Amino acid sequence: MTLLEQLRKYSAPALLAEKLSGGACRCLACAHKCVIADKSSGRCKARFNDGGALKAPWGYIAGSGLDPIEKKPFFHVLPGALTFSFGMLGCNFKCDFCQNYLTSQALRDPGCPADIQEISAGELVAAARSAGVKLLVSTYNEPLITSEWAAEIFAGAKAAGMRCAYVSNGYASQEALEYLRPLVDFYKVDLKTFNPENYLKTAGGKLEHVLNSIKKIHELGFWLEIVTLLIPGFNDSPAELAALASFLAGISKDIPWHITAFHPDYRMTDREATPPGTLAKARETGLRKGLKYVYTGNIPGRGFEDTCCPACGRTLVRRRGFTALENAIRVSERGAGDCPGCCAEIAGVWS
Repeated sequence: MTLLEQLRKYSAPALLAEKLSGGACRCLACAHKCVIADKSSGRCKARFNDGGALKAPWGYIAGSGLDPIEKKPFFHVLPGALTFSFGMLGCNFKCDFCQNYLTSQALRDPGCPADIQEISAGELVAAARSAGVKLLVSTYNEPLITSEWAAEIFAGAKAAGMRCAYVSNGYASQEALEYLRPLVDFYKVDLKTFNPENYLKTAGGKLEHVLNSIKKIHELGFWLEIVTLLIPGFNDSPAELAALASFLAGISKDIPWHITAFHPDYRMTDREATPPGTLAKARETGLRKGLKYVYTGNIPGRGFEDTCCPACGRTLVRRRGFTALENAIRVSERGAGDCPGCCAEIAGVWS
């Protein structure tokens, strides 16, 4: 039995779908909005048409772990908090530079062996509670394609007093974002490039859909942070980075932008790792375009990982790698954070 055949039994009727004539379905989980004929699957291969009804993944995970929230990365959400992270299999993109390819590409690449664990939503929430965490995160693969399963888990997590997050490529449909909003507090988007041709060629998606999703995520009130993996010769030109930073600043100057170092992996091994100097110049570009919080990562001890007050420059959260060493943000009774030095408001979720 193939992995794909094995996963078919771990499925349930999809809510993010509509029936079409002739037994076809349209999937609404992501911006591809695949029209799927009977006995066929969408681009992600995880969602499939079974007799005219769309089925979505359900009842399993491919991995889980306890991670600091900084690893997601969220730098403006509860510094130092421990998360219970879980993931499944599959992705609606096919990036050659994927850093999580063993799970994300397992359904389309036989060279990515994967194991799965049958589990109920209640068992997963109980494991998180037993670990004493306050945050559940759907990550490791693309969570949009398993949104119904995440919603079931997150509903139980919310009832247990936890907060919930998506670590996603942001290729969302409006229907999916509105469906998720009552259950998802924090949303991290990988903005892979600001070049439409490169997005289509390497990821298999349209840049405009990602940009529209970022606008919608912010509009709906998710706490949003953006990550760009900076790849030499691919997305690191000064003009592209300036355009990307201007786009984010045009939505909100408070959006944290994480610029992370590439290392050769999966199918992109034809170039070197990102030099620290390139990351530093990209950060300068972000600040120059008006973004208040720009970080560089994947180079512990050599990047810019601290949160500083954009008004007076005081270091408020000091970090090394995925560890928050010090947090001086002052939290008000209503949960807002500010600088204890100059009282400037610091955007984020601090309590």
